[in-house]
Amino acid sequence: MTINPVLPIWAVVVLGTVLAAFAVWQFLAGVRRPGAWHWIARLAMVVVLVIIALRPTIPGNHRPPSAMGDLDVYFVVDTTSSMAAEDWSDETASGTDENGAPKPPTRLDGAKADITGIADRLAGARYALVTFDAVAVQRMPLTTDATALRSAAEAMTQEITTYSRGSSIDAPVEFMTTLLTQAEEQEPGRNRIMFYLGDGEQTSGAAPGSFESIAPLIGGGGVLGYGTEAGGTMREFSGYQDGSVRYIQDYSTGEPAVSRLDPGALETIASQLGVEAEIRTPGASLDDALDGLAVGGVTVEDEVDIRRTDELYWVFALGFGVLLLTELPGLVGALGELRRTKGGQA
Repeated sequence: MTINPVLPIWAVVVLGTVLAAFAVWQFLAGVRRPGAWHWIARLAMVVVLVIIALRPTIPGNHRPPSAMGDLDVYFVVDTTSSMAAEDWSDETASGTDENGAPKPPTRLDGAKADITGIADRLAGARYALVTFDAVAVQRMPLTTDATALRSAAEAMTQEITTYSRGSSIDAPVEFMTTLLTQAEEQEPGRNRIMFYLGDGEQTSGAAPGSFESIAPLIGGGGVLGYGTEAGGTMREFSGYQDGSVRYIQDYSTGEPAVSRLDPGALETIASQLGVEAEIRTPGASLDDALDGLAVGGVTVEDEVDIRRTDELYWVFALGFGVLLLTELPGLVGALGELRRTKGGQA
């Protein structure tokens, strides 16, 4: 607990001491007279007032010292069902399924690992996370907090299977164009880059739109691809664990559906954005993806108190109000005496 006094501490102490001494003197002087106990209540009120004036506060959250460079990094991640394809690696597992059996890693696991790796390499940049399936959503606004980015990335899941309407690789174009345009209007001149992380699979039935509207708004980045052209099956996702393991079905064959990486589509996106495309593999270096990228000039910000809401003075204010009620009988009696005095004079 800390204090945040409304006056200098010495002033609070002096005023409190004077008022408390007066209350004690009045009590001792009239200890044998009726109503002397009121001065004890008044002494208690003085003590409570001093506490209120000191404003006891539970320490709030603090933002630690941070360093911010001249670079904003936007991660745009495909979270359609195809990113749940289990063709990321045959050697490691990303955990266990609902039955405790090893769960093969998915393309989305690869994207999560690369987001963390890029953030580690571009320390001091600001990061934003956007995901897209049926719609594009900003999961995390720009922040220098790499830990928050890791948490947000780890929390990413594939879309709920029953809501899937097929993959559309251009789903984030309109959203990102608007987001980046607004960012430029608010902070003109900052260097912004974008990483598109997906598998390039287009299953919505419509031809994908162009990413060219985004190109003038970014100064680099990359298109990172996940999966294999041989493909992999995808588990259904209901949004909760019910202990069952089911795979998305291809109803034309009655067999589990297979999602396949489309390198050509990813190359097209990269060409439209003016960046390079890279098909990622587990454990591969990020050197090529980050070649030529730098955070730029770094500004250091001191620790900042970002919350002062847990003040406790109101608890003592309630106690002061209760003590104040002890003055009501005397006040009522004084008013009655005043009326009688005025009536006698009339």
